[in-house]
Amino acid sequence: MSRCRITVIQRTLNPELAEEYCTNRVSPCECFHEGQEFVCGLDKPEGFCDWAWRDIHPFIAVMLTGGNFSHGIFEGWMKDENTMIACCSDGIRPVVFRIERIGD
Repeated sequence: MSRCRITVIQRTLNPELAEEYCTNRVSPCECFHEGQEFVCGLDKPEGFCDWAWRDIHPFIAVMLTGGNFSHGIFEGWMKDENTMIACCSDGIRPVVFRIERIGD
């Protein structure tokens, strides 16, 4: 059965939004670090942020059921049919993930 590798490729920060809307000093997300990897099936990996998992789980489900983001309605989007780039929905400090389908 296929699995997915999730790699943290970027932790970002929108300082202008943080300054305007947050009450405390804000830094990039502390739940993850660049280069961190998780391997999963349909279940959330141990130690993975619940909120980020909710955001990227639909992409995981597509990959694990044989779908992709480079053919059909997604023609011309991703170069590799086994890869998707997605992020969590934190508008102040989103984290960007590479999701790769691995194994069979």
